[in-house]
Amino acid sequence: MTASAPSHGHGRPCLITRRARFSASHRYWLPELSADDNRARFGPCSLAPGHGHNYELIVAMAGPLDANGMVLNLSEVKHAIKAQVTAQLDFRCLNEAWPEFDLGRPEGCLPTTEALARVIWARLAPHLPLAGIRLFESESLWADVLGDTMEAFVSIRTHFAAAHRLAREELSQAENEAIYGKCARPHGHGHNYLLDVTVRGRIDPRTGMVCDLAALQQLVDDLVVEPFDHTFLNKDVVHFASCVPTAENIALHIADILSAPIAATGAQLHKVRLQESPNNAAEVFAEVPRLGATPELLEAALVS
Repeated sequence: MTASAPSHGHGRPCLITRRARFSASHRYWLPELSADDNRARFGPCSLAPGHGHNYELIVAMAGPLDANGMVLNLSEVKHAIKAQVTAQLDFRCLNEAWPEFDLGRPEGCLPTTEALARVIWARLAPHLPLAGIRLFESESLWADVLGDTMEAFVSIRTHFAAAHRLAREELSQAENEAIYGKCARPHGHGHNYLLDVTVRGRIDPRTGMVCDLAALQQLVDDLVVEPFDHTFLNKDVVHFASCVPTAENIALHIADILSAPIAATGAQLHKVRLQESPNNAAEVFAEVPRLGATPELLEAALVS
């Protein structure tokens, strides 16, 4: 009797990612607007001759394993990404690199992070079984695209420092310590919090933007960072006088604060992620009906 050959996972589904980098410049300037209007709308990003970034691209792909235990040959993936994206964009001006960003054409749009991620998807889709694209413009700004649509997710990262104490006022110190451990000590302790705010929306076909990024950053600064930074949350933020400021509760409160103001910008708050230490973080999805929009495996694969 002949033993059957090992399957090496043949046929089982898997998600894989490939990381690539390129450096490029861009400028935000619409020819149909006056110089004053361009400066008012795009701020320093309108300055000639433009500015540059070290972009980081993460390509997520999905499919069944072949007989060799692979979704795809990674060498072929590497060459596809280089041929279709990085070799064409590295050390280039994005406004001039691809026709999608030729503003002399009616269908041309500005090369924002989200618009660039969408165009990268379109260029890679014929060559790879894409599940998602994440494009970092910097450590504090990135965009996700999950399909061949005009919808994208844009995330910004900021930080604040604050102290808190985890304790319920109706419980004794001993009872609080039994629940919260050292975090219940009477004088509290502090964290340098990292805050990621993710919004979802449709990419404007001309500006390339899901929303006004400067306005989004200003909202987060005004409504969260400024009121929370260098505070004792239990004493200085009214909400936490009666709500234990765990990372989970802080993230929930931030989502509640930001949802309506972000909606006024034309985008929707999708998610808030609050990291209080290298080991602990909490995530809150602000639009429950959209939870299926970002598959759990893809979200995990694209975590920075």
